[in-house]
Amino acid sequence: MKVYFRTIKDLPVDEYYGPGQLTCAGCGPSIAVRWLLKAAGPDVIVVNATGCIEVTTTSYPYTAWSVPYLHVAFENSAAAASGVESALRVLRRKGILDTKAKVMVIAGDGGTYDIGLQSLSGMLERGHGVLYVLYDNEAYMNTGIQRSGGTPHFAWTTTSPVGSKLKGKVQRKKDIMSIVIGHHIPYAATANIAYPIDLANKVKTALDYLVEGPAFIHVLAPCPPGWRYPEEMTVEIARLATETGYFPLYEWDHGRIRFNPPSNAHFDKSRRKPIIEYLKRQGRFAHLTEEDIKEIEKEIDEYWDYLARLAKAFG
Repeated sequence: MKVYFRTIKDLPVDEYYGPGQLTCAGCGPSIAVRWLLKAAGPDVIVVNATGCIEVTTTSYPYTAWSVPYLHVAFENSAAAASGVESALRVLRRKGILDTKAKVMVIAGDGGTYDIGLQSLSGMLERGHGVLYVLYDNEAYMNTGIQRSGGTPHFAWTTTSPVGSKLKGKVQRKKDIMSIVIGHHIPYAATANIAYPIDLANKVKTALDYLVEGPAFIHVLAPCPPGWRYPEEMTVEIARLATETGYFPLYEWDHGRIRFNPPSNAHFDKSRRKPIIEYLKRQGRFAHLTEEDIKEIEKEIDEYWDYLARLAKAFG
């Protein structure tokens, strides 16, 4: 990752994501989009899948977007972006259009892990120079907090209820980064709204690599109503996700894996905060027993063992 920004003061003062949209107070995805556009600048075309960000920022006749913006369906944001990128490339080659604009998809977990996975895979396989950004609030929040492939194990949602028979979602969270890396694209990274400089530098790095092919950034973006926590705690909870090892920060850069602070220290389990510090602040995990928490700890340790093997093979 190249270092474009060292402090918050280095980020552009220009705002390309307007205030006054209808997102919930403390909305993690809204924070993510603000940082994304500050890092990307004005020469970007956003293709936005249906989801929380789309319905809250494009209420007719208003818009929160100060860059060219295309809303498409849940399932086809990567396909639509592929078309936009192809059209720009042809128009440049023919001398019809002189623009440096780049194409960026912004889509949620429902439109990425599940409904949009096929078109995402196609875009990555074909090698389109598009930056695909997943803002992950870990459920279908826009339509009523239903579970998605990105919902973590044991989490309550309206379709993974908690009761005498079930303890929330039965399955583990899908490993979207491994799926994306399996396409051998030039660049993929995880990011977190609690670490805006890391996020902004990854966006700039990804955009620079688009001349070589696709890039992908997975951004953790907590949701107050869906995760059941007070709205003022969004950044704190996002930070704990990384500090506890639940959401590592790392990059896949041309076939090599690199871990970013503080996650580069988390191969040593003793340097992670206890996962209970993350779980206890969220109502969606209020039903967990000590046995359930130990199971989550085990899953996190297994994932870090997996990452260690990747780092050994591709570091």
